Amino acid sequence: MELMQSLKGVDGFLVYFATALIAEAIFVILYMAMTPYHEAAQIKAGNTAAAVTLGGAVLGFTLPLVSAIAHNVSLLGTVAWAVVALVVQLAVFLLANLFLRGLSRRIEEGNLAAGITVAAASVAVGMLSAASMTD
Repeated sequence: MELMQSLKGVDGFLVYFATALIAEAIFVILYMAMTPYHEAAQIKAGNTAAAVTLGGAVLGFTLPLVSAIAHNVSLLGTVAWAVVALVVQLAVFLLANLFLRGLSRRIEEGNLAAGITVAAASVAVGMLSAASMTD
């Protein structure tokens, strides 16, 4: 009986988990479409800077997504905040490229310092976004 009580919320878990995976996939697709280089090809070729940049962006998006799931009472509210987090993370990359000219080129060339810079900015902004999504 305790096991059944413990698994009572599994349907809600599955809905939110599936929604989060879909949101992650949409984010990665949009992020990769927005960057001037092809992350998958760069990563396959061993470009650590591209891998670090993409990894930081994914973490920077996931942090507020986790916060949205934890703090919202509805799936629609979670989705709305996921969209906000997605826009913010895409803006981080665009702003980093605007202020640090040639950043994308340096990442494409494998410059790890450039990749770490973008990843750190993505994670930092993701943390701020996550903290800002509380009631």
